[in-house]
Amino acid sequence: MLRFYYILPKTDIWRMMLRLLFIIFLNLSWIPATVSSYPDQLSGKVIGIVDGDTIDILYEGKALRIRLEHIDCPEIRKQQPYGTAAKKFSADLCFGKIVRILHKNELDRNKRLIGEVIVPGGRSLNKELVKAGLAWHFTRYSKSEVYSSLEKAARKAGVGLWKEPHPVAPWNWRKPALK
Repeated sequence: MLRFYYILPKTDIWRMMLRLLFIIFLNLSWIPATVSSYPDQLSGKVIGIVDGDTIDILYEGKALRIRLEHIDCPEIRKQQPYGTAAKKFSADLCFGKIVRILHKNELDRNKRLIGEVIVPGGRSLNKELVKAGLAWHFTRYSKSEVYSSLEKAARKAGVGLWKEPHPVAPWNWRKPALK
């Protein structure tokens, strides 16, 4: 019978390295393998409006940040026209109210849960923003025909930001100016 031995020098350095690896393994074993899973339809009270397309809800006693799916609203931080109007519109429809979030357990790069916000009365905040001309259909991340049609109708009606002769999409507004 053949026996294989892994021969290592029994020095203090090797022992310290093995101990370190063991400690790292123990620490990593406590990290969950997947992202937190939320029920398909979760509800919570809206406790904050970050901007037109991002809200905070109170869920299980903690703030949960929601990024509205399918849309992109004008930027507030970089003072894009209609950014404040989009935030006010969102606040008027949902701040302080219990909303439902329809989602697919997906987080964006900022660890916000991506979803559709259903306000009391059953309307979609996401769709209402597009109808009011306060959001673009975010075609980079959404291929929804519904949102595409809503944006086309808002453009045709000349509502919200579509009153402007040359509105700039938020994804272009965020890009640094080339010198």
